[in-house]
Amino acid sequence: MSTDVRVYRSLEEIPQGFGPCALTVGNFDGVHAGHRELLRRVVQCAREHGWRAAVMTFHPHPVRIIAPDRAPLVMTTPEQRARIMQECGIEELLVLPFTEATALWSPDYFVRHLLVQKLQTRAIFVGEDFRFGHKHEGNTFFLQELGPELGFTTEFVAPVRLRGARVSSSRVRTLVQSGHVGMASRLLCGPFALEGSVVTGHGIGKTQTVPTLNLAPDFEVLPGNGVYVTRTKDLATGEQWNSVTNIGTRPTFSGDALTIETYLLGALSQTPKQIRVEFLARIRAERKFSSPDLLKARIMRDVQSAQRYFRKLPRVII
Repeated sequence: MSTDVRVYRSLEEIPQGFGPCALTVGNFDGVHAGHRELLRRVVQCAREHGWRAAVMTFHPHPVRIIAPDRAPLVMTTPEQRARIMQECGIEELLVLPFTEATALWSPDYFVRHLLVQKLQTRAIFVGEDFRFGHKHEGNTFFLQELGPELGFTTEFVAPVRLRGARVSSSRVRTLVQSGHVGMASRLLCGPFALEGSVVTGHGIGKTQTVPTLNLAPDFEVLPGNGVYVTRTKDLATGEQWNSVTNIGTRPTFSGDALTIETYLLGALSQTPKQIRVEFLARIRAERKFSSPDLLKARIMRDVQSAQRYFRKLPRVII
């Protein structure tokens, strides 16, 4: 059973009784299998010692401040990360605003002022290549050196590997963008998902093909253009539907703007305002059809493919 996570969005919000805690620090974009191993170790340690299980992450991504031209696209919002971390048993989450001033903090200040004085860290879990502080001058050896003096231990967590390759946010991002959402799900320990408000479409579905729920494509990371087996959830009511989602530009209708259109495979009593669309498998690439009728026929075949997928789902290992 998950514990409600307390989220702090600045150092000023941190109460006196924040710790003592077991802690991990990082960006955690996607909260993939490697991140989850860090979270598991933190939760285990905290429970063994009666401490708080805590995470410190950053917003925006530090690279956006330090080197904006090299900043990665982000898959998950702080809110999404918080929800996943709560499911993993994390109790305290500091979403530290990363600014130009933050980037100037020395490793010594980072450890003494933030980790020890503010968060009362008793054990910190990090990857072997963890770097922090101004110009990334702090590393795991620095943590080990200061630990005995300041009363905390440092534990290194080896990278998680799948099919011989290290699980990383960049690897997940590449898989999603190339349409390999099934493999991405394995690295994420769950489906890649998009969440947002339902927006008005172009009206073509109601009149010429099939009616859909539409998301505005204002996400940094999207699955590659194509048709996908999905699962859709009304974020207000929790109601869920099996579904088929198309990401693309509607070439049959000479479209040029990107759209995210989801066709539900079940009855809809009322149109939801906020939805979550989970991408389970890719059916096909987007293509142009010579008429709306041919497109509609192909959509019905896509629906059949999705229905076969869901019939087999108990035997599908994600």
